[in-house]
Amino acid sequence: MAKLSDFAHLREHARLEAKRAQGGLPKSIWETYSAFANTEGGIILLGVDEEPDGSLKPVGISHPERLERDFWNTVNNPNRASVNILTSHDVRIDTVEGPEEPVDILVITVPRAPRELRPVFVGGNPLTGTYRRNGEGDYRCSPESYQAMVRDASASPLDTLLLDEVTTDAISPDTLASYRNMLSSLRPNHPWNELPDEDFLIKLGAAGPSAGSAGLRLTRAGLLMFGYEHEIVREFPSFFLDYREIYEEGAARWTDRITSNSGDWSGNVFEFWFRVSNRLTADLRKPFELDNNQLRVDSTPMHDAVREGLVNALIHADYLGRRPVVVQKYRNRVEFSNPGDMRVPVEVALQGGISDTRNPTLMKMFSLLAACERAGSGLDAIQRACRQAQAEPPTMHVSYDPDCTKLVVPLGTASAFADSATASGPATLATPSGERQRVLRYIEMHGPSKRIEIQEALGVGSTKAKRLLSAMVAEGLIRTEGASNQTVYLLA
Repeated sequence: MAKLSDFAHLREHARLEAKRAQGGLPKSIWETYSAFANTEGGIILLGVDEEPDGSLKPVGISHPERLERDFWNTVNNPNRASVNILTSHDVRIDTVEGPEEPVDILVITVPRAPRELRPVFVGGNPLTGTYRRNGEGDYRCSPESYQAMVRDASASPLDTLLLDEVTTDAISPDTLASYRNMLSSLRPNHPWNELPDEDFLIKLGAAGPSAGSAGLRLTRAGLLMFGYEHEIVREFPSFFLDYREIYEEGAARWTDRITSNSGDWSGNVFEFWFRVSNRLTADLRKPFELDNNQLRVDSTPMHDAVREGLVNALIHADYLGRRPVVVQKYRNRVEFSNPGDMRVPVEVALQGGISDTRNPTLMKMFSLLAACERAGSGLDAIQRACRQAQAEPPTMHVSYDPDCTKLVVPLGTASAFADSATASGPATLATPSGERQRVLRYIEMHGPSKRIEIQEALGVGSTKAKRLLSAMVAEGLIRTEGASNQTVYLLA
């Protein structure tokens, strides 16, 4: 025989909604059904009262079979519930210990609805019958939250949409050149390196021909990745990228900040990623070790973890939402916040292996630069990095209305903030040493230099030289100009 205490532990993982059933189904059960389905799921107990202290008191139901039948008839009525997401295993009658004798209760387990079926609404009107869970209660969703769920339910990725009114003039030429230089440095034999800019943008999914109009038009992904900020906000009015360094816990202000609307740079997603990824890893400890090719290892799993967290926030953001993308770097953790709900349950995302990216074209663009994983293993890698750094596990939290997802990555012993940062200012990038310093000195003395020239000056093989130069480009120490055999390296 079950006990109500058997359900108590579920409060940590799913919501419990205790409802007393006297002669029929409570009217509020349908609001709770919608709220659970549109949030993280939960359990409804019929025949149970909740005491003021939060404890559960069994009162029982007199005709459990009839109540169960009424529930199934109603949940399958499209005029009452937009969709039935339950199986026969989700509804059952349990006998539990009562105050004096065993009583029957009805247990209804409502799962989180797949995004394709959301919003789950009741009463026939989605604008007034869509609910979500907030704390211990159900609340009617605002039109903004409703529209966000509708966007996520679409089978067509929103970032592939071609913008008929936005031409390639909205692109920052410097941003596109930087992206192409990085790609040619990391993938020198990639067939797209030789393409003209317009053909390259088409291959990348950043632009395409518009019916009835001459010239190319940008996709949403192309505008976000390469566009000027003042052009981006015409399509995405709430677009805002914000990076803050906060070295004093609880401080009212940041120590340093990068924002997309500052006006002194393009303000697009690619340049934000490039600027912030270096800042995030500038003062993480680096081990002194060599790989099999005797190239110094200047990166750790924690370096990769915070970079992955940054890219995740950018490619999963709902840029039509009202929240900004915010990255906050503290002494002991980094917090990544992006607009939009999780498209898969939080626990599934943390387990890894499943990817449901809100902006797959942006993900493709970053994947070409080896900046993110495509197999849903990014969060799994972050968890491994936290374990290796003897840090607490990463956490994810979703808030609603407006929707926002926050990932917190503790840094543990991998952080060198205590050694390199003070309250008076931000940490600075450590001075490159060894072969990196020799490369920088060579370029400083000789100007734009080809890889073969640097290779001969270092006295290393071509493979090692390619890897070293690619790493220095990714770290922002040097940059490239030209393509293929005409590529030269310059100081960043």
